[in-house]
Amino acid sequence: MTKNPKSLKNEEAMAGGAFLITDATSENTFIPEELNEEQMMVKSMVEDFLKNDVIPNMHKFEKKDYSASEKMLEKSGELGILGAHIPEAYGGMELDTNTNTLIADAIGPSGSFNTTFAAHTGIGMLPILYYGTEAQKLKYLPGLSSGALKASYALTEPSSGSDALAAKTKAILTEDGKHYILNGQKMWISNAGFADVFIVFAKIDGQHFTGFIVDKGTEGMTLGAEEKKLGIHGSSTRQVFFENAKVPAENILGKIGKGHLIAFNVLNVGRFKLGVMTIGGAKASITTAIKYANERVQFKTPISSFGAIQHKLAEQAIRVFAMDSAMYRVSNFIQEKVQTLKAEGLSFAEAKLKAAEEYAIECSILKVAGSETLDYVTDETLQIHGGMGFSEEGTAARSYRDARISRIYEGTNEINRLLIVDMLLKRAMKQRLDIVSPAYAVQKELKEPVNNDIPSGPYGAEQKAVKDFKKLILMVSGAAVKMQMDQKLNLKEEQEILSNIADMMIDAFLAESMLLRIHKLAGMDKSNPQEVYDAMLHTFIHDASTRIYNNGKTALASFTDGDLLMKMLAGAHRFTSYAPVNTKIARRKVAAHLIAANEYCF
Repeated sequence: MTKNPKSLKNEEAMAGGAFLITDATSENTFIPEELNEEQMMVKSMVEDFLKNDVIPNMHKFEKKDYSASEKMLEKSGELGILGAHIPEAYGGMELDTNTNTLIADAIGPSGSFNTTFAAHTGIGMLPILYYGTEAQKLKYLPGLSSGALKASYALTEPSSGSDALAAKTKAILTEDGKHYILNGQKMWISNAGFADVFIVFAKIDGQHFTGFIVDKGTEGMTLGAEEKKLGIHGSSTRQVFFENAKVPAENILGKIGKGHLIAFNVLNVGRFKLGVMTIGGAKASITTAIKYANERVQFKTPISSFGAIQHKLAEQAIRVFAMDSAMYRVSNFIQEKVQTLKAEGLSFAEAKLKAAEEYAIECSILKVAGSETLDYVTDETLQIHGGMGFSEEGTAARSYRDARISRIYEGTNEINRLLIVDMLLKRAMKQRLDIVSPAYAVQKELKEPVNNDIPSGPYGAEQKAVKDFKKLILMVSGAAVKMQMDQKLNLKEEQEILSNIADMMIDAFLAESMLLRIHKLAGMDKSNPQEVYDAMLHTFIHDASTRIYNNGKTALASFTDGDLLMKMLAGAHRFTSYAPVNTKIARRKVAAHLIAANEYCF
């Protein structure tokens, strides 16, 4: 396989978060339809693995047979997909980011196994790749890439979930300086039941938050019973206890006191891949819903002919298509950044780490939007099944239960919403992003007469709508920041306002990504169902304009009033004035295409 197949120079190396102040072009945007033949062969291999190995073992996962999960990891290693993101020197294949995204997308429908897979390949392996010494990489990564070793990540504690730095696990150096003695407790640890390698975080001398590599069988390390969970039954989840556990000093991971860098930076990739896997799972769930709707007959006709069912099927597909467009766009952002950094002399691991950090805002967007899209899709799939959806005999109930965790791990969606805006504002303060000038330009525009001119071209109205969405975000966030500067507001204490702005950013990014993809498709294969794509785009932007207006209005009313509020609400209305769309007809077009294909087909 080509290690770095040609990818597109995305929006001239757009900086992370810069989508808010940059006019992107479809010509410079990567879309999944441009994945090459070799990459699609990898996808087919993973799909065959799911069909022949994973799906037949789903019943074992549901019965909490964790040996089945172990075997699937080992099989993944044999196929090379555990080490697809690892350099050849450490037993991996070193495939490009877009191919690794495709692997995560294809593994998405694997139920609870995708948690096992992600915990191993992401938060289990990446800390060693990013922060390990050469000796540590050579010792652990080949076995982790082959599946001979299984990885786990032990960060969360009873008193430290989202607040990871509140951890109480301690590490004390022995008098001879050869070992650290660990004492403490970790909980919700994925893969703990069969892991050979644990990435553990503890405070040296109770102060310096540090990462450690702890081997299975370490004296003083014990496991709790398997947790009884709502879903992901095939994922081993246990507490891990350390009672005078003796860990060699050479097993420190990274620098003493810098464990937070490992914890937070590894999560950027984890959030991105979680977003991808949720959409892979959502695509499969839509197919399940379509097939059932076509087969289920009521009142002498398939229920897929009913308008209410068609609405559900179409909305599922529209949300997934928008996310799919965004995630491959971000994938290529990361891929181009990796290649640029490697050309500047950084190692593969350093380049991957810095590229993920650069697009941390987008990674959080994908995590939130992907997990909530999956929740919506699995809920509607269950609803379409009616009573059968509530039965454990089918797959709808399992998918519904398995989906729910995605809004919690890799940082709750509430935390990620706060991070989206916090990271944006911090980058602006550090002058990594200039959002002040565009925000000032928006304020000037509000004093001028409304310009309703639509740009020329088939998607002029949609281009204007997306541009206006960004203006409203700049208007609201700029007003909030000014209030803070005037000491009338403390944004750190205004989580509701930050969440409103984050939701506006999510909608704008997905709308733009969808627009860029569909615009590009219009100039490609003429056999594309362009009328269906257009129906999806018009519906999404129509609905997004309402959501963005409501979030903007809610935020503005939270910190302004009187004449100022009225003026700003007029601006909010101005920037969300996308023409009304007959979404009933649009959704019916989308649904008809899905029903005819009898699967998610975009």
